[in-house]
Amino acid sequence: MDHQKNETPNSFIDWLETDVSLYIMGFLDDPADIASVSAVSSHWRRFVIENGLAKQLCLKTFPQLSGVVGVVNATEGTTNSVAVKASSAVEWAILKRDHWAYASLLQAILKSKVSPKDCIANAVSASSTDNYPDESVVNTLNPRDRFIRRASYWSSKGQSNPDVPEMLVYKLSAGIWVITEIDIQPFEAFFQMGKPIYSAKFVRFRMGHLKSPKVIGDDLQYLPLQKPDDDKFVWTYTSPQFPMTQENCLQPFKLPEPILCTGGYMQIELLGRVQRQEIDGLFYICVCYVRVLGRPLFPAFDMEILEPNGELLLKFYPKNLNCVLQNSSRDEIPELRHLEEKMLWDRIGLLEDLLRGIQQRPNNVLALEEDDDEDGMDADLVP
Repeated sequence: MDHQKNETPNSFIDWLETDVSLYIMGFLDDPADIASVSAVSSHWRRFVIENGLAKQLCLKTFPQLSGVVGVVNATEGTTNSVAVKASSAVEWAILKRDHWAYASLLQAILKSKVSPKDCIANAVSASSTDNYPDESVVNTLNPRDRFIRRASYWSSKGQSNPDVPEMLVYKLSAGIWVITEIDIQPFEAFFQMGKPIYSAKFVRFRMGHLKSPKVIGDDLQYLPLQKPDDDKFVWTYTSPQFPMTQENCLQPFKLPEPILCTGGYMQIELLGRVQRQEIDGLFYICVCYVRVLGRPLFPAFDMEILEPNGELLLKFYPKNLNCVLQNSSRDEIPELRHLEEKMLWDRIGLLEDLLRGIQQRPNNVLALEEDDDEDGMDADLVP
């Protein structure tokens, strides 16, 4: 390339074939190592950039990025704003841009000091729902088991076979998230004899993105689908199974390693049923609350799904990188403050829409009676 200079060979990179040098460099597993190699000489820096070592390390550490087909520097657009006279100069500018983006992404993932937070934006679907809308998956966004004098939980349909699984799908907030933990609280039916807890035996998690932005309609902005929708997604990560205990508490499930959710969707698989309902003898799974803990890479990084094949475009905002690296307060990051406020109001709106739908039904069920207990509610349900 015309930017290269003739240098006296003085390292293995100069003497070995490129594929052998790349094999050796493949043992680097820390972004600091990539930076150190780049600092050895201008020749080594060219080698690192031309061969995309930062990107290779990203893909090796986080294979969820394998669907990314391009990078956009949001400051400059799809191509760098440089005066070029030859295609080699254009290629070099693109290589430098991609190197900068992936090296910064690695730094943001591994060095970020932002505290984990709940990143669920809304509920998308449930594989089944027993009593819709009373027992909608939207209820799992509420950290309490009661909402405005009503029991608040999602319930599957009953099954005679305890091995029938259930799936819940959630949309995460905008941007890319580094997910570390998912917390789930099974529902204790305080209105049934013996207060049974309808937990699953095991849980498993998947993360990914839509096959196309158009496969789910605008109606999901209001109330979720009440049918399976697994065919609409590309799942880029599947966790191991975790045992769930039959206890009325928020149970933490820590992932073996931090996972990048690049497309904003997460599926919870609830595997195996442990509790029969006395009234019909069928097995159910009921969930009171779901929380997904992660660190946001937004507003420094975002992901766009490209039509028509659902490929991913990584969007890099260099001016916002320090917001992610430092544990800044949310007041110092307007984008994050706006995002959190929108998430809160979206959740309130979903719960209000659900309640409105329940109230409009002619035969309401599951109403709580006021009492003098500490919650101002009675534990019994009345028709």
